[in-house]
Amino acid sequence: MAIPSSCSATPEEIARAAGLLLAGELAAFPTETVYGLGADAENPQAVAKIYAAKGRPSNHPVIVHIAPGADVSYWAAQVPAEARLLMDAFWPGPLTLILKRAPHIADTVSGGQDSIGLRCPSHPVAQALLAAFAAGKPNGQGGVAAPSANKFGQVSPTLAEHVRAEFPDEVTAGMPVLDGGASEVGIESTILDLSRLDQGAGPVLLRPGHVSAAQIEAVLGAQVFAPDAAAPRASGTLKAHYAPRTELELAGDARVADVLQGIGLPSGQVALVSFDPAPASTDARVQWRQVPSDPARYAQALYALLRELDAQGYARIVVQAPPANDAWHAVNDRIGRAAAAFTLDTSDL
Repeated sequence: MAIPSSCSATPEEIARAAGLLLAGELAAFPTETVYGLGADAENPQAVAKIYAAKGRPSNHPVIVHIAPGADVSYWAAQVPAEARLLMDAFWPGPLTLILKRAPHIADTVSGGQDSIGLRCPSHPVAQALLAAFAAGKPNGQGGVAAPSANKFGQVSPTLAEHVRAEFPDEVTAGMPVLDGGASEVGIESTILDLSRLDQGAGPVLLRPGHVSAAQIEAVLGAQVFAPDAAAPRASGTLKAHYAPRTELELAGDARVADVLQGIGLPSGQVALVSFDPAPASTDARVQWRQVPSDPARYAQALYALLRELDAQGYARIVVQAPPANDAWHAVNDRIGRAAAAFTLDTSDL
């Protein structure tokens, strides 16, 4: 498989990372969505290292990444026809399917649940790593558990340098960070629950992403439902998530107008993220950042922008609310959870 020239990860680096994964160590790698912090999905001690490095609650599931052509039935106790249709349509790609977990797979990857999240990424570096890792397994079956490579609840990384900044101690200790360039999608995968079809529940959209509910419905010829109280826990679905360290405010047009006039600003400078060009004059405390009006391009740029602003010492980041329609569902989900980190009580989380 050819690695694009924009990627600096070499075959030797990929082979070393696969060897470390096989030895129970961590390795960070690119996917088309965001960069992941990976460990051998069948090694509970290795998976525990992910949780420790991220500061992630042990009941919060991780997604298992598998190579193209992998035997899904090795990981899942049941692979319904609906799952096969979606794999054919969207794999490799940014869609995670929640299925019934095979009994021999430890529940450390599912937060103690009887389900498992599976994804086949399309990034060539990820595919090369997964293939090399699986080839080192005695049975040829290898899955890499990998949430986003950031501290729990913070902004996901879309560049290798983001990962190195997030985990300096681990990198110094020898953890590889494979460089695959900027993530093409820029936000985490769509998560669809198919684990309860035999109970009459689903398909259920647990997390929106680049693959939309409408696209899934077109493939299945069936409605996709919103999460219910019995839905399995899934990555990135807490009320507050994806947050920068700088306070983030999600603002409607009226609030944006107030910010431009300096009304209700905190002490210090404020970054205003807006779809519109900068007006001729604004309050001197407001620094303007224009963002794309296309939802796919916006998603691709979002996390890198938040990380950049986070490093510049602003008192607050004010983000103009995107349109409230299906095309912006995934972006609104991420920004809404980021803003919630600064408005919810801890009892709400």
